[in-house]
Amino acid sequence: MESMRKNTTLTGALKLGLAAGFIGTVCMTGLQEVMARRRRARMPAPMRGMEDADPWAHAPAPAQLAKRVMEDLTGREVPPDRIPIYTNGTHWGYGISLGAAYGLAQRWLRPRPAIQGPIFGLGVWAWSYATLVPLGLYRWPWHYRAGAIGKDVSYHLLYGTGTALGYELLARRRR
Repeated sequence: MESMRKNTTLTGALKLGLAAGFIGTVCMTGLQEVMARRRRARMPAPMRGMEDADPWAHAPAPAQLAKRVMEDLTGREVPPDRIPIYTNGTHWGYGISLGAAYGLAQRWLRPRPAIQGPIFGLGVWAWSYATLVPLGLYRWPWHYRAGAIGKDVSYHLLYGTGTALGYELLARRRR
């Protein structure tokens, strides 16, 4: 397996990484959906319909980031009905593209997905804070409840593990 990795071209590693990033994002998104459904099921009915004056104030960070980019590029205000598409587009694009970085790293690392996957996931989690805090979209982790941080870390651990295992399975299929 290791000799195959060294023989993998940059393009091959990128393609495997993109596909692995997709797999990791599927894993992470699945867990997020399960957790969101559980949370909505426990939420009292009046809270579900509460409207805020500005829906963007409570939009997920991926949507807020995409909104900033689009408004800077176009000079136009983005309507709140775009929140779901911006959330998903940024989430999936980020997850898949980070898989490419994982794929490139695999050209030089020994295959250890059980170790590298969670480490990669934790790195992605840390990177999200390092980039989103300065943008004002997140606060530093110590400002959140331990349960919220634990849930966020678990999503990223699953993403990293899914990406690593996906990469390993796809690399084996190429043999």
